[in-house]
This record gives sequence, C-alpha cells and structure tokens, in this order.
Amino acid sequence: MRSRALVLELDALPSLREATAARDVDVPAAATLAELAGVDAVRLGVNGDRKPVREEDLLDARRTARRLELRMRPSEVLMSVALEIRPDRVLLAADGQEGRAASLPLDLRGAAPGLSALVRTLGDAGIPVSALVQPDLDAVKRIHAEGVSGVELYTGALVDLPGAERSVALVGLGDAARLAAKLRLNLALGGGIGFRNLRELLEAAPAADRIAVGRAALTRAVLVGLDQSLRDLRALLT
Repeated sequence: MRSRALVLELDALPSLREATAARDVDVPAAATLAELAGVDAVRLGVNGDRKPVREEDLLDARRTARRLELRMRPSEVLMSVALEIRPDRVLLAADGQEGRAASLPLDLRGAAPGLSALVRTLGDAGIPVSALVQPDLDAVKRIHAEGVSGVELYTGALVDLPGAERSVALVGLGDAARLAAKLRLNLALGGGIGFRNLRELLEAAPAADRIAVGRAALTRAVLVGLDQSLRDLRALLT
C-alpha cells in the first residue's frame, strides 16, 4: 500500500488572529497536534509585510515542528528569512490576493530574474526547493529548468469547475503529474483540496508523493477536532 505525505498549511490560524484581534491563536500548539495526528509536515507562508504570518510564528513553529515548510515568493529579502528559519523545504509561489493567506502558482511566462540563483543558494544551504505551478506540461518543463527538486501542481482552479470542464482539467493534471515523475521531481498537489475531492485528484495524479491541505482540514476541525479531522484525511490517502 502506497504511503503519501500529508502537509498541513496553518496560515488560516494567523489570518483568524489578524481578522479578530484574537490573542490566543497558538500556531506552535497546532503544529504539535497536527504532527501527533499523523501530519508529515506543517507549512506557513511568509509575505514581505509579515502578515498574517509573523516572524515569531515562524521561529516558534521551527522550534516546535519536526518538519516545517516555508512558502514564499521568489525574493532575496524573503530568502534571508528562509536562511534564518532553516525550514525543511521552501515552496516558491506567487502571493495571493491582499488580505488572504492563500497563494497562487508562479507566473512562468517570463523568466523570473534570479530564480535559478535563488534555488541554488537555498540548495547550497541544504534547503530543498519546490515550486507551485499550474498543472500543465509547459509549466513543469520551465520550472524543472530552474533547478528545483520538486513541483506542487496547483489544483485550486480546477476543483470547482463544472463536471465536463473538470474532467478535461483532471486529464491535464494527470499529464503534468506523469511528466513531473518522469523528470524525477518530488511531486505534490495543493490548492482547494478537501474531503470531497481528494480521491478524485489522487485518481487523476496517482504519482503524487505529497498532498497539501489547509482550510478544509481546519474547518472540519471546528466540528470534530483537529486530531480527528487530520486522521480522516490521512485515511483517504491510502
């Protein structure tokens, strides 16, 4: 039976703190509970303005979590944060809409200046680099050329498509996943993944090594608790 890694994005908790001025949002405690429930890594995203995730969130999570992933846009300023925090993996992504923690795939239509150098610097520091990209062949080829060790195919744009369109998009996802596997890239899926669509996505891209979840897991946790929510998701991965 194949084992896939489960990654939990915790950005929704700092977002809640920002929106409600809550003082009792405990990111390190959530990371510990997630790992006890079987999560293989937790992920936080950092922006240039350090909102909603603060630098102290990253430091606290680094001290607490066995495996911490840092999501960031390609930037020398943010690279210095990564070199200080020393995450177990960096995921390069575009910033989402203002006021939202969610990220978007990198725009690879033009060569990102310094991207290869950034990937090389992090690699020399022993930090593997993945990139969040659109699930198409061209995006996988382009980001592979930049020297990353992994790719996360963005599923957020296809999960809510109507039936016929989603079927076509799932075929494209499978093609991109097969190419990533052929190129020996660590392959993840991320974006809008939850209980209702996880199996469908895995059937389309069975080569995926890692699955990144976020809001769906934390929303379900309000009803059944974080431990049960994550154990239910873990069960769907087998």
